[in-house]
Amino acid sequence: MLNADGCFLMAVVPANRTVNLKKVEAALDASRVSVAFEDEFAALFPSCEVGAMPPFGNLFGLPVYVDASLETQGDIFFNAGNHRQTVRLDYADFKKLANPIVVDWTEARYRKAA
Repeated sequence: MLNADGCFLMAVVPANRTVNLKKVEAALDASRVSVAFEDEFAALFPSCEVGAMPPFGNLFGLPVYVDASLETQGDIFFNAGNHRQTVRLDYADFKKLANPIVVDWTEARYRKAA
């Protein structure tokens, strides 16, 4: 979840990528974009456990942006509104259901082994 000039939006990205906030600011013509804190948006998802929201912000009145890298995926996996169940869904079906805006806001996340 991102906060762009006081408005929340859902960014759906693969786990191995990270959102470049400067790219988001430029694309949205926003003056300030930040990663939202869970306590700021938890009330927007009353039927979900905190941190386990499915990528269907459109069902909760939020715009959904999806990383372009997911366009080449067959299946995507995500929480089912709780921390116990995972959903596997064909990306094409997700795109039909969520009607996301496809963006190129991310970059590879590099981590070194401990």
